[in-house]
Amino acid sequence: MSSRPRLCVYCGARDGVSPAFVAAARRFGQVLAQRGCDLVFGGGRVGLMGQVADAALAHGASVVGVIPESLMLREVGHPGLTELHVVPDMHHRKRMMAERADAFVALPGGIGTFEELFEAWTWRHLGYHSRPLGLLDTSGYYQPLVAFLRSARDHGFLDDHQLAMVESHAEPDKLIDRLLAQIHRSSGSDNYSRI
Repeated sequence: MSSRPRLCVYCGARDGVSPAFVAAARRFGQVLAQRGCDLVFGGGRVGLMGQVADAALAHGASVVGVIPESLMLREVGHPGLTELHVVPDMHHRKRMMAERADAFVALPGGIGTFEELFEAWTWRHLGYHSRPLGLLDTSGYYQPLVAFLRSARDHGFLDDHQLAMVESHAEPDKLIDRLLAQIHRSSGSDNYSRI
């Protein structure tokens, strides 16, 4: 593990329709670097993935990308990273990203982002790690999801403790500060070998 905190970012391989998504991704990468953190992400240079990586690099962060061989052409692997790991499949990708991360953050994205977020959240619920989780709720993007999760709680399938595992904020600066505070308090009791 690096001596600098590493934030694992899940986000879209598209920019989305609102310029606010790109601006927030770039701001997230900038603030991450300014707070003395490094970035772990999916290794692509397109969409919000490329935006957050480029901003982090431009402000002095180390950026580690992990991308499956089959997605190298589709996502266009980022050639300018500190490290780019090309792995056999998605399982290797997600495991390597998780092993190198001190916290997990979902920026706006699609089904891949949702899947990665929920997997990291499930791992925390099951006790495989104690690392912080965050949602960057740019322009209220995640509000419908939050409403659905509260509905799942009201129907008896989630509880308040599970919901409280995820920090959510619209401002990159405030979200990163909250995650860093949790990292510093974390016990570090992780056991990815059980996954």
